[in-house]
Amino acid sequence: MRRARPGAVSKGSRGSAERALTSVVAGAAYEERSGETADATGEPAGGAVEGPRLWHITLSVSGAEAPLAEVRRGLEQLAHDHPFLLTSRYAVDHAEIRYWEEARDLHDAAAVALRLWGEHRQTSQLPPWEIVGLEVIDRQTYHHRIAEGYGPLPATPVGVHPF
Repeated sequence: MRRARPGAVSKGSRGSAERALTSVVAGAAYEERSGETADATGEPAGGAVEGPRLWHITLSVSGAEAPLAEVRRGLEQLAHDHPFLLTSRYAVDHAEIRYWEEARDLHDAAAVALRLWGEHRQTSQLPPWEIVGLEVIDRQTYHHRIAEGYGPLPATPVGVHPF
């Protein structure tokens, strides 16, 4: 059975006819943003952000106990395969991974973060733990927290370390 969006394929075509592409008008919100200039920080004026932004990710995983050496080796392999990882802390039954993600918005950054552990579990031989926590904050909020003395210090020490 072939599925298509409603209206994408005519009833008599049975998929043999090519679908016509249509465009969507950008609207006033896009036109207003495209005419803005950057402020002193390089960000677009008025708070509108175009293109990808940096998001600080903290991913927490937990599950049944696993040998500490295997947990460390799996996290080291993940860090080797993906050098964007800043720091990983681990114990026999849980781990925390911190890194920067470049994404268009919070939803995209969170979606990528939520896939990280599952997609790399076999290739990095990570324990079969589940994600139990996720924090996604923008760069400005991260630096504001550090300046105010809240939250963990900026990824020190870098690397894979026990809790």
